[in-house]
Amino acid sequence: MKRYDVIIIGCGIAGAGLAAALAGTCSVAILEMENQAGYHSTGRSNALYHETYGGPQVQPLTTASREEMAQGGYLAPRPTITLGKPDERAALDAFEATFSAAGVALSHLDRSALVAALPGIKPEWTNGILEHSSADIDVSGLHQGWLKAARGAAVELFCSSAVSRIEKLEQGWRLWSGDQSFDASIIVNAAGAWADDIAKMAGVKTVGLTPYRRTIAQLELADPIAADGPMVNHIGGAFYFRPAGGNQLWVSPHDETPSPPCDAAPEEIDVAIAIDRLEQVMEWRVKRVEHKWAGLRTFAPDRSPVFGFAPDAKGFFWCAGQGGFGIQTAPAASQLCAALITGNTPPSSIEHIDAAAYSPARFA
Repeated sequence: MKRYDVIIIGCGIAGAGLAAALAGTCSVAILEMENQAGYHSTGRSNALYHETYGGPQVQPLTTASREEMAQGGYLAPRPTITLGKPDERAALDAFEATFSAAGVALSHLDRSALVAALPGIKPEWTNGILEHSSADIDVSGLHQGWLKAARGAAVELFCSSAVSRIEKLEQGWRLWSGDQSFDASIIVNAAGAWADDIAKMAGVKTVGLTPYRRTIAQLELADPIAADGPMVNHIGGAFYFRPAGGNQLWVSPHDETPSPPCDAAPEEIDVAIAIDRLEQVMEWRVKRVEHKWAGLRTFAPDRSPVFGFAPDAKGFFWCAGQGGFGIQTAPAASQLCAALITGNTPPSSIEHIDAAAYSPARFA
């Protein structure tokens, strides 16, 4: 048996980031059920740093995360355009007003500006919002960088170590993985789609998390498109797409199909819907589907992340419900969670963030 101050369950971007943030302040271990870290949502993310994604409640975490990712060299500029038809102008205006007031750099695009930015866009798309700060994220580099930092500070990672049992002790917790047991003063539930299952195992009240399947297809187009072209979203959430180099394009129908926690796989119907919606926007000709994949994005009922100690179980800490914004918010979220766990003063980059807004106590 081994004993630690903190055991983190799950080594996706949330678990790895928190381990790196805690490293050197206490003894930490990570239990990962797969044989490699970041196998599920983290390893399948079409990640973009996108300040407006996730809504006003998430935006402060995203904005506060930019500096660390930029300094680490994990960002490559890619503008984002949010599209709307004439009857969606009011939604675009509300979107622009909300996030401009929060300090996000946005510009309105009329039809002529859209044609210049997106050659081949169909006539019915007349308005858009350009987001200047968005960027591609090197997810693997960020994830592996945190794991390297954590291991360098004596954090222990145990892969192929699914938690099979959790027991509340008089002081702390005991976790089993097969016939191996681990003791900890604090356990962190960073299990992604499995987070409510971990809570049940520990006898802790769940927060109502729902995993949703998201599908992405890599298409080969008949003609090349600009590799540095924008990420394109729909204001109504019907699609998004972005160049992947040469004749390649990544496209998603922005599907959210409730799913049990699993190794998600794409459905042919969702790929077909994605292509159909793309063809309603652009004149680009699709030659074939080169590759397709799916992942799970897990949300709390109010679609805000869940960070903090469970109100009904001492030493049980939630780090879950990050939906599709878990990577772009991970630096700030990791620092926030580390400060809550250790009781230390948070760094100045996140001192303005209201941790209570993400507390699991809101579901009590």
